[in-house]
Amino acid sequence: MPDQSYSLEEAIKDLHTARSLADTLQAVADGVVNGLDYELAWVNLVRPDSDLVVASFAGDAAAEAQITGRVGSRAAWDRRLTMGEAWGDLRFIPHTDGPVLDEDDVPEWRADCPVPSSEEGWHPCDRLFAPMRTPGFSGSPQELVGVISVGWPRKRRRPGKEQREALQSYAFHAAIAISNARLRANMQRALVRLEREQQVMRASEESFRHAFEYAPSGLVISEMGGDQHGRILRTNDALCRLLGRDASAMRRYSFSDLVHPEDIGTLLRTAAEGGRAEVRLGRRDGTYAWVSLRNSVVADAADGPRFLLTHVEDIEDHKLRELQLLHQVSHDATTGLPNITELRARLNSRLCDDPRRPPGAGPDTAHQHIQTPENAPHDTRGLAVLVCDLDGFKTINDVLGHQSGDAVLVEVARRLSSVAPDGNTVARTGGDEFAVIADNINQTAAQNLAVQLHDAIVQPIRIDGLELVVRASFGIAWARCGMTAYQVMEKANERMHVEKHSPLSVDE
Repeated sequence: MPDQSYSLEEAIKDLHTARSLADTLQAVADGVVNGLDYELAWVNLVRPDSDLVVASFAGDAAAEAQITGRVGSRAAWDRRLTMGEAWGDLRFIPHTDGPVLDEDDVPEWRADCPVPSSEEGWHPCDRLFAPMRTPGFSGSPQELVGVISVGWPRKRRRPGKEQREALQSYAFHAAIAISNARLRANMQRALVRLEREQQVMRASEESFRHAFEYAPSGLVISEMGGDQHGRILRTNDALCRLLGRDASAMRRYSFSDLVHPEDIGTLLRTAAEGGRAEVRLGRRDGTYAWVSLRNSVVADAADGPRFLLTHVEDIEDHKLRELQLLHQVSHDATTGLPNITELRARLNSRLCDDPRRPPGAGPDTAHQHIQTPENAPHDTRGLAVLVCDLDGFKTINDVLGHQSGDAVLVEVARRLSSVAPDGNTVARTGGDEFAVIADNINQTAAQNLAVQLHDAIVQPIRIDGLELVVRASFGIAWARCGMTAYQVMEKANERMHVEKHSPLSVDE
């Protein structure tokens, strides 16, 4: 299965670059196929009469021509969304429960795949649905926007926990994107009417005011351009409730005043028209809420852009879940340290592939080449990578069991982290292997750090009433531009120089 953390992020990004409702609906279907590792997907959109119509399809052009535009009754859909197995917000109906649905009017396309030989395999008649609902806001009920129907996973197996959570998170963002596309279309139509005649303008202003004030999601109107750019002019009740601030207090701020300092750069990089950003907004009690921002320019026919209309969606729960998934992908489950993939990513981010290029040139104008202190003046500083191997760690697992072995790894990780200077990376790179990235350090300091790390490890570790003495070997390599993270790690392993001692001693 592709890297779900990367695929999910890219698929969600594509959702929010679509402009029209039709483009957004197609982006939803395409994202499931291109980003979430399924072969077919189609979007069943709730119509004004509450029935659901197949509005977009991805994965099979022939199937798209036959199923797009077909309608299924709301009653049949309500029945399906209460059947089978609940996978979080998803609904899975196995093929064994499917025959009772063969006579209803929900549009379907049977997967042309073989019958699996195991229970975990995907059967051609299995059904998986991802309901898209608007977030419940301040106790208001969730509204069904539509349902994503999934054909089958590319590996022909029922999706695992992470793949299910990715689809569920994607359906949440898809509901926001579709709702925003509809709201943008309604507001754009209102603005066209405003330009035609004064009477229609007054009627539309009242309609806009009503839609603005009573929208279930947060809405902000702010100034655009000039010295007062970003100053808040008007907010609706939904946003005031989310942030615990009243409307009069909100007008004392510009938008950037409310954004978490670490997210200011994200806000500034967001394009004024059609831009989207996920940032934290400050509540009155000092805490922050994760939100998704989407900007639309509200223009005056004569004078051009006048102000920004910003949609603010509460994504707190789903953002925390997404961050948790990203953390699981990049960190070791036993010690909580960054894993080898994350270590290499951090190391590669510091190195360029062409040390001959003038510093600051190229796409990263802030980049400064990393040089090695080897064969340089004694006080030259560089980027050192120290690798550590616990000698004979297998003996600990064999003698005391894996639970005790894990406890030793956790303690070694704690000791390495406590000794390594702040800002440096400590990672677990293998079963009994660790590494430290030490930046802005000379050769003497690197050697001293290796000794300090070694001395911290060899102190006795008490496990279940026993004192274990773990030995370790260290190697130091210097990174420089023109090298890859893999090459740096290989070099450090080759230079592992600390003598190996008896790996384990036990005292009552």
